[in-house]
Amino acid sequence: MTKPLTQMSEREYFATIRRRPGMFVIGGRLASLEAFLEGYDQHAMRHGGPGLQGWTEWLIARRGKTCSHHWSGQVRHIALAAWDHWELSAEQEELVIDTLFNLLDEYLAEREAASTP
Repeated sequence: MTKPLTQMSEREYFATIRRRPGMFVIGGRLASLEAFLEGYDQHAMRHGGPGLQGWTEWLIARRGKTCSHHWSGQVRHIALAAWDHWELSAEQEELVIDTLFNLLDEYLAEREAASTP
């Protein structure tokens, strides 16, 4: 039996979303998942949680360079070697979604490790 969402760690929660994105956002598409993450972050900030605090900075450090893009653009840069426009093919979108969840899990794992005494 799966834990209730309210009892999951952030990593468990996002792993659940990764397995069944269509249960959380209509169509499970990249733009919807990005909007979901933005909403998650905003809700957390309003209610005292960490949300995705430091996520953009972590991605920039992970990528090794900055640009004017928000975190969603940073993920695209990491996933796609020659990314230069927002419209993606189905294959590119699938790769970016996979990369997004891999990076998010890595970020949250590092954040958990840093907060564990």
